Amino acid sequence: MEQSKKFRRVIFYKSYFDDFLVALSLKVQKKIIWTIELVEDLEMVPETYLKHLENAKGLYEIRVQQGKNNYRIFCFFEKEKLIVATTGFYKKTQKTPVKELPLAIRIKADYEKEKHTNPK
Repeated sequence: MEQSKKFRRVIFYKSYFDDFLVALSLKVQKKIIWTIELVEDLEMVPETYLKHLENAKGLYEIRVQQGKNNYRIFCFFEKEKLIVATTGFYKKTQKTPVKELPLAIRIKADYEKEKHTNPK
């Protein structure tokens, strides 16, 4: 079977995302992985799955719905075709939990600082 062309790649910075993912049920993990693969595979990703956050310093959220439950993975573009995932959380209300956005902004800053001081 021929492998489909990826339009972008999602990578995970440190263990923030993995720590979030392993705490979830297998069913939810599979849906999150499916959604991430969709973000990689679709040339034009609908806002249903990837949305730019207003006033959030270049952050986006990968949006996952499993039944009535909503999960979000904060991320940002490193390059045009490379997305760096920071943290994930279970969204219980319409508003993003207060601590989640500042954490994602800090992780993004850490990534950029590390990339700047240790370029490959």
